[in-house]
Order: sequence, then C-alpha cells, then structure tokens
Amino acid sequence: MTISVGLIGYGMAGSVFHAPLIKSVDGLTLSAIVSSSPEKVHRDYPDMPVLPTLDALLENNEIQLIVIATPNESHYTLAKRALEAGKHVVVDKPFVISTAQTDELIALAQQQQVVLSVFHNRRWDNDFLTVRHLISGGLLGEISTYEVHYDRYRPVVKNRWREQQVPGSGTLYDLGAHLIDQALTLFGFPRSLWADLQAQRPNAQADDYFHLVLGYPGGLRAILHAGSLVREPGPHFQVHGTMGSFLKYGLDSQEDALKAGKRPGDPDWGQDRVDQYGHLITSAGQLTIHGKVETLPGHYEAFYQDIVEAITQGKLPPVTAQEARDTIRVIEAAFQSHREQRTILFEQE
Repeated sequence: MTISVGLIGYGMAGSVFHAPLIKSVDGLTLSAIVSSSPEKVHRDYPDMPVLPTLDALLENNEIQLIVIATPNESHYTLAKRALEAGKHVVVDKPFVISTAQTDELIALAQQQQVVLSVFHNRRWDNDFLTVRHLISGGLLGEISTYEVHYDRYRPVVKNRWREQQVPGSGTLYDLGAHLIDQALTLFGFPRSLWADLQAQRPNAQADDYFHLVLGYPGGLRAILHAGSLVREPGPHFQVHGTMGSFLKYGLDSQEDALKAGKRPGDPDWGQDRVDQYGHLITSAGQLTIHGKVETLPGHYEAFYQDIVEAITQGKLPPVTAQEARDTIRVIEAAFQSHREQRTILFEQE
C-alpha cells in the first residue's frame, strides 16, 4: 500500500524537511503541494502539482495524509479541516498554540479514527539519541542535572513571521518546542516549571531568549536554554549523574545536509564529526574513566517510516498528539511563569 500525501506550505519546514523526507520513505508518495509560490516548488519538483488552497487539495479523494508545514497560528484551522475531511494529519511542530486547541483536535481525530501526529523531528537527532542511550543504559547513574542549550548568533531581527509579534511566534514556540519535547521524552512530565523569557535584541518583537527549569522528583532539574546573541556557544548537552558526566558540543548534521541537497541513505547521513563526539567521565569501581563517545547516527526519516506503520498497521504514531499536547502545556506554563514571576506547580493529569 502506498499512501498519497498532500503537503501544505513550502517555506523552510516544507521544502527543507517534509518534502525531502516524504520522498525518501517507502510507502509514501508526495502527490501535491499547496503553495503560493509554485515557481519555488517547481525548481525542486518540476512535475509536482501545485494547488492554491486546502480546498483544492481536499477535492482530491486519493490524498490520504495531509502534512501541515505553515506558520504556527494556522496549524489549528488547517488541521481541523483536514481531520473533518477524514484525512490522516501530520502537523509541523509546535502542534498548535494552546492546549484548548490540542484537546479539540485530539478528540476530533479519535472521532474520525485517523492518525494525528506532530513532527518533533529532533527526537531523532544524533546527539539526543546518544544522550538517551547513555541515560537509559545507566552509564551516568541517577541523573541530577540535564542541561541543553540551543544558542545562536543572530543579532539582526529579520522580517519574518517567526520574529514578529503574532500568536505562536518567538523562540520558545520554535526552539523551545524541540527542547521541551526532548526533556519530556527522557523524563516525563515535570512537577514544576520556572521560566525567564526575554526579547534581547534591538527591535525584537518576540522572545529571542528563554531559560526554563523543569523540576522532577528526587531533585532532578532539566534546564532548557536558548539565546540569539551567543557568538561562541558552549556545550549543547551537559548531563550529570551520580556516576558521571557527559558533555557534547555541536548540533546534529541532518538539517544542514538537507539544505545541501543530501538525502537519507546518502553516505554519512546522520553522522557526527569526530571532533564533536561527546566526552564521558564515569566511574568503574575505583577507576575514573575519561573518553570520547561515538555519536549514534541520526535518522529523521524514521518519523515518516513510523507514520506509514501507524496508518497501515494501526501502530501508535512516532509522536502521539497527547505527547505534543504536553509540550504546548509546558510552553503555556512558561509564559505564565515569566508573566507572574513565580514557579508553576503542575497538577498531575
């Protein structure tokens, strides 16, 4: 069975991530793209049908899966209409911009008996996979501090929706959604949250800096941080436990590879540079061990491979809508924490 896919949006998310990954996965066929820039689509895919609206896409009864890669504020409306039409739906992260919207879409997907998932692709970053393996394997003991930075040097504010004062814009909804999802994947939903949000750059309209502290039982703290005025980044990951520490510099290579036209299956896909392998310090009895850890390969294509199995075999999607809802819940709480200048204590659902 081959699943016919319609993609909505051909900006960075659609052109760099979704279209190439969909094209690379057996069992999926990219059948049409909704875009206001057909010339951009046709530079990459000369024979691809380009449609002007979601209505035109929904008229094609052969489309089974709709992928939404549009500005965050539009995710809810587009996903709702696609679900109402009985289509399976993948939404680019973040899911939507409020938990009220997530609840409505989750209920609608259940009613329609279709798959609803969110593209939290950085679960398949090579460095995150390595950190997850080290933690689950117990090499660091009981984790006390998990700290991850997604710092960049972008001193000039660009004229794009992500940096304007519109619902769903800003660094927390963008990079924060990735880091929150990773933390929740590792440790589950936190008991508390403290957040500091800033618009640090001259003329910044939306948050371009965040610092979140997620509190867990036993004193574990997950510290999630991003800034736009960091000329020389420190470690991307710092993980400390009762038996050791792991430090990792640099970012996963897949985004840059996709931008360069490389695809899953190409030589060195998802591989890390040797000079960016993480450093592990741990104990074995009375011995202290220092060493490099070869980074596990990343594989963003695994998301869509699992989507195929979710649709054809009834398996759980790679990211459930409920998991993506938890990320939105944390984002909402972070804005509340910053606004009220206090720690938010979560009621466990």
